[in-house]
Amino acid sequence: MLTEINFDGIIGPSHNYAGLSRGNIASASHAGDVSQPRAAALQGIDKMRHNLALGLPQGFFMPLDRPDAPWLATLDTTQENAESHLRAQAWSASSMWAANAATVSPAPDSADGKCHLTVANLVTMPHRSHEWPGTLAQLRLAFANPAFAVHAPVPAPFGDEGAANHMRLCSGHGGQGVEIFVYGVGGGRFPARQHLDASKAIARRHRLDPARTLFIRQSDTAIQGGAFHNDVVAVANEHVLFTHETAFEDREAAHAEIRAAFPAVEIVEVPANAVSLPDAIRSYLFNAQLVTLPDSDGMGLVLPTEAQDTPAVWNWLEAHVAGNGPIRRLLPVNVRQSMANGGGPACLRLRVVADPATVDPRFIADEAKLDRVADVVGKYWPEAIAAGDLASASLASDVRKARAALLAELDLGELG
Repeated sequence: MLTEINFDGIIGPSHNYAGLSRGNIASASHAGDVSQPRAAALQGIDKMRHNLALGLPQGFFMPLDRPDAPWLATLDTTQENAESHLRAQAWSASSMWAANAATVSPAPDSADGKCHLTVANLVTMPHRSHEWPGTLAQLRLAFANPAFAVHAPVPAPFGDEGAANHMRLCSGHGGQGVEIFVYGVGGGRFPARQHLDASKAIARRHRLDPARTLFIRQSDTAIQGGAFHNDVVAVANEHVLFTHETAFEDREAAHAEIRAAFPAVEIVEVPANAVSLPDAIRSYLFNAQLVTLPDSDGMGLVLPTEAQDTPAVWNWLEAHVAGNGPIRRLLPVNVRQSMANGGGPACLRLRVVADPATVDPRFIADEAKLDRVADVVGKYWPEAIAAGDLASASLASDVRKARAALLAELDLGELG
C-alpha cells in the first residue's frame, strides 16, 4: 500500500557552524559559533520519535563520510594542509538536510508506474556540491527494489537542490498528483539555487504528464530576503498549499495556474501584513512538515519552537486553527541546533510516497532502532565543535569512528 514516508537525515558528528551557505541568513549569523553535534543529533532523533508517535511512517539516512578527504584530494590538498575555507567545506554535515537529497515523483505520477528519485547536484554551493555521490549510493541501497528508479544528478551548470523546491498536490498520497517545480532567476546579492532547466530535465526524466506538471518562478523578493529554497516560504500536503504572500514572483498567475491544474486545491495564504517575510524566515513558519494525521479529518503542522517565540507567527497560527482551517494541530519540535545553521523540520526530511515493504528495512525507523541510534550518538558524537577544531586530526579521526560505529550498529557497512 502506498503511503508517505518521511526520511530524516541523522545529524552527523561533524555538525559545525562554518557559515558556508550564502543567502542563508541563519547560517551566516551563527558562523563561528560553537556547535553541539551530540545535542543536534539527539534533537533530530526526538523529532523522528515525535512523528512516529503521531502514527506517521518514518525512515532515515546516514551521515556522509566527513571530512571528505577524497574531495580535498581532487583539489590537490589534504585535511592538514587545506586553506581554512576548503577545510570547512570538506567538514560540512549539510547532508543532514534530506530535503536536498533528491527530487521524488511517486509512482502514480509517472508514465512507467515507478517511483522516481533524482539525486540533487547542489552545484551552487561548493560545500554541498560533493554530497551527491555519497547520497546517490545511499538512495540506490535504500530504494533498490524494482518499484523505484534512482537517477544520477542533472549535470552542471544547471543547479538542482532537490525536494526543497518541489511540491505535490493530490487528493490522497497514493493517488495521481500535480507536481510543482519552483525555480529561481539569478541576480541580486543572493544566488537563485534552483534552475528552470534542471527542473524541466527532472520532469522529463521522471516521465511526468506535462498537463499535471507546473514550473513556477520563486519570488526574487523572497530569495533576496533569505528564502534560499521554496520550502522556506511554501509547503504543500495533499490538497492544501500553505504559502506566504510573497512566495511566487507573479502571485496571481501562480495561484491561477495551480487552481487550473488542480481545482480541488485549498490555498492557505499568510498575508505579509500579518506575518512579515523576515518573521516568516526567522521562525521558519513554512519550513514545517505539513502532514496528514492518521485517523483524523485534519492536518498537523510540525514546526520549530521558534514559531512559538515569534508573536506575529504564533498569533496567526492560533487564529487559523480557531477558525477551523485545514491545519488542525500545531506541533512544535525543538531542532534549535539545525535551525541555527538554517534548517527547520522540513529541511531534515525527504518525503517518499511508496509501499514501505519495498524499502530496505535498514532505513525504516521504529522506537527500538532509534534507541540504538541514540545510544551510538551518546557514546561517539562530539559534545562540541568550535571553528578552530576543524584543523584537528584527532577530531577528524573521532568523527570518522563515530560514523563507522553507527553504520556497524545498523548493519550498513557497505556505505563505509
